[in-house]
Amino acid sequence: MITVKARSVSEHGDCSESEQTACSETEQTARSLGEETGISLALIGRAGTVLRHAPDLVDPVISGAMGLDEAYTVARENKAKANSAEVQLARLREEDPELAERVVEGTLTLAGAWAERTERVEEDKRQRRVATRLLDELVPPLAQARGTRTFARYDPAFAGSGPITRETIAHAMTALSEMDQVWQERDLP
Repeated sequence: MITVKARSVSEHGDCSESEQTACSETEQTARSLGEETGISLALIGRAGTVLRHAPDLVDPVISGAMGLDEAYTVARENKAKANSAEVQLARLREEDPELAERVVEGTLTLAGAWAERTERVEEDKRQRRVATRLLDELVPPLAQARGTRTFARYDPAFAGSGPITRETIAHAMTALSEMDQVWQERDLP
C-alpha cells in the first residue's frame, strides 16, 4: 500500500481527469511496480482501488489498523456508488450542464453523454498540448533575438515562407499582447 501510494503521488497524480476510462500509464506502472517489488498485480490493483475510491482508508491500512481486503471492499462500494446513474448525472451537471440537459431531455443517454464528455476533455487536452508546444517553439527564440542585430540583418531574399511584412509584425505584436494579458489573468510567471 505504501509503495502504491508513493508511486501514485509522485508519478501519476494528474493521470485521470475523467474516471470513466482506465489510464494505460497506470496499468504499465502497476506492471513495472510489481516487477520491481515482487508484489502481485492483484494486490497492487486492490491498493490502487483503495487509493482512488477510499483514500481515507489508506493510512489505516498502512498502519495495520485495517486490512487491505476490508478497505478494498469499502472502496468497491464507494466506486459503485460513484458510478450510480444519479451520481453520474449530478456529476455531469457540474462538469457539463449542456450534456446533462440533453440526458434529461432524452436526446442523449447517460453513457453517451459521458463518452462525449470524455471526448471533449481529451480534445481539450490535445488542443492545450498543441498550443503549448507551438508557443514553446515560437516565443523563446523571439525573446532571444531581443537586443541583437537579428532584426537589422533580415533580408527578404532569404525568406523561406514568404517575406515578413509590417502587417505580419503588427499581428505578431498583437498576439504577444494577447499572450501577456492571458498570462496576467492566469497569474503565470
